[in-house]
Amino acid sequence: MKIIHCADLHLDSKMTANLSREQARERRKELLRTFTRMVEYAAANEVRVILIAGDLFDTRNISAMARNTVRDMILGHPQIDFIYLRGNHDSDNFLTKLEEVPENLLMYGDSWGTYLYGDVAITGMEISPDNAATMYNSIVLEHDKFNIVTLHGQLENYKSKDQVQVISLNDLKNKNIDYLALGHVHGRLIEKLDARGIYCYPGCLEGRGFDECGEKGFMLLDIDEDSRTMNCEFVPFAARTIYTLPVDVGGVMTTQEAAERIERAISDANYSSGSLVKIELTGEVEVDAEFSCDFLEDMFSDYFYYEKVEDRTRLRVNYADYEKDASLKGEFIRMVLSSDMSEEEKTEVIRCGIMALSGEEI
Repeated sequence: MKIIHCADLHLDSKMTANLSREQARERRKELLRTFTRMVEYAAANEVRVILIAGDLFDTRNISAMARNTVRDMILGHPQIDFIYLRGNHDSDNFLTKLEEVPENLLMYGDSWGTYLYGDVAITGMEISPDNAATMYNSIVLEHDKFNIVTLHGQLENYKSKDQVQVISLNDLKNKNIDYLALGHVHGRLIEKLDARGIYCYPGCLEGRGFDECGEKGFMLLDIDEDSRTMNCEFVPFAARTIYTLPVDVGGVMTTQEAAERIERAISDANYSSGSLVKIELTGEVEVDAEFSCDFLEDMFSDYFYYEKVEDRTRLRVNYADYEKDASLKGEFIRMVLSSDMSEEEKTEVIRCGIMALSGEEI
């Protein structure tokens, strides 16, 4: 029996943080198309269940196109069960807008529910403040079944900017779990749960920002029901990949020298032209070094679908060099270095000040 475990699709995400309006519109369509391609992949590979561990949508206000596309893909593939556990971004708006809920769209509620496929049991629940304290004692799984448990939330030691329920791995150990299918964390994570089972965050299906770099896709589970063993593999599936490319520009003095370093780094990385790439300039540079991130962005704008350049360099400033410098620049640098600003703030203030004193546009 084959099962796809995916999570955090965030369909209808605005995608406007970095992209132009046209690119954001295109990326929203690509997120939706990646979902339909995944369903087509499932049909072509005889996948029995697509398990969505939360955050199918990104917002309560679901567009008609996203809602209708998801509905039509579910209806169009009756041989596949879509088990949908709602996450912290999901609401009941998707279901209430449907004239009729497809028979192969299966949901969980606020108490443990199980869908049986022979000796494979897929159990899950939506965690809430009302059931979070009792959920671990109320789960009952048969020892001789292959047990998949589905939850959406963050682990105890994982920090999240969203308000989401916490999952205690210790309280799920020795519960006859073979595969704990999780959602919410956008990076892929697979670890041992206990002597019997593993837990897995598949990560998001498509990266949306530079905090979601690297390959994105879903987990494909192939379960042997006779031996109750499983082969589990990650399937990269995103339409585009997001990268952060660090480039050491230590010692450079001009924009052209920085551009040559970037050119070599891009050549070595060999990213596809459809990628989204953030180039981070690193290393120590002299106070008088001149390079423009805006100009560098323009130079490499045709290399990728989207590209940006960020300055993460540090200034090489020796206080003694300016201790007796009677110039305005020396006085300015001494004042900044003696302030209580952080080193990062000092670097940025000194850089902007030097540019202003040199007549450059800031």
